[in-house]
Amino acid sequence: MQQKIRIGTRGSQLALAQTAEVKSRLCAAHSHLHPDDIEIVVMSTQGDRILDRPLAEIGGKGLFTEEIEDALRAGSIDLAVHSLKDMPTQLPPGLELACMLPREDARDAFICNHAASLSALPPGAVIGTASLRRQAQTLQTRPDLKVVTFRGNIQSRLRKLEEGVVDATFLAMAGLNRLGVKGHNIHPMGEDIMLPAVAQGAITIEIATDREDIRALLRPLNDEKTAVCVTAERALLATLDGSCRTPIAAYATLQADQTLSMTGRVLSPDGRQVYNITRRAPAAMAERLGHEMGNHLKEQAGDAFFAALHAGQ
Repeated sequence: MQQKIRIGTRGSQLALAQTAEVKSRLCAAHSHLHPDDIEIVVMSTQGDRILDRPLAEIGGKGLFTEEIEDALRAGSIDLAVHSLKDMPTQLPPGLELACMLPREDARDAFICNHAASLSALPPGAVIGTASLRRQAQTLQTRPDLKVVTFRGNIQSRLRKLEEGVVDATFLAMAGLNRLGVKGHNIHPMGEDIMLPAVAQGAITIEIATDREDIRALLRPLNDEKTAVCVTAERALLATLDGSCRTPIAAYATLQADQTLSMTGRVLSPDGRQVYNITRRAPAAMAERLGHEMGNHLKEQAGDAFFAALHAGQ
């Protein structure tokens, strides 16, 4: 009897939807696999349990992965499904990202019941977000708005919006699409106004490095176009030593001729200082492109800019 494949995941509706997609793709790629052969193991992470403080205050992205990665190392699960934007650029020893699924819509959505854009909000309107990247880009466009900390899953944030806790908020289009959430109050934002988070919209699968059997199972699921784009974006992030405490955005696209185009942006949390860069390179140079762009942004912003960011932490 074949031993079950155990997939570890967080318990939110979005995490479960992403895991169901991985399960479906595994069964479609391997005729010997039946849905009953794959077990979904729901796990609670510290990031899910602490909802009253910004991520920057409680430890950053690793809070959404630590318990799951412990289970991978212990062998109590065989693979883990993550939103790649939640993953640190440095993984713990013995673990690797073995697969990238095709990327969803990477844009942010502006969610508001009485305005279709940031520019249409009245002065002093209250925006809810826990993302420094979204905060900084909001204040860059509209320094007269008030930004407050606003955490929780998609459903809880939409409920708070309906209750009038804030005038508007942001969510990733990818999550809304994967959950089938639609509405007249959902407005996709252009990258010129709200450049996405690094790897936003991408699902990744993490495994223990010594699990060649699982790596082989995942190989047919890997989307090379997504992998190239997020490799460049994550290289930029790693070069800037980015964390949840640093407002950094980057978005790469791959053309039919295998030319990679990427825009990167780093801001001060108040949106008053903004540094941008856009460059192109062959797809084979994705990682190098990200590092070069990250170093260029470092030079543009200067040591004093990053020293001030770290001092504020």
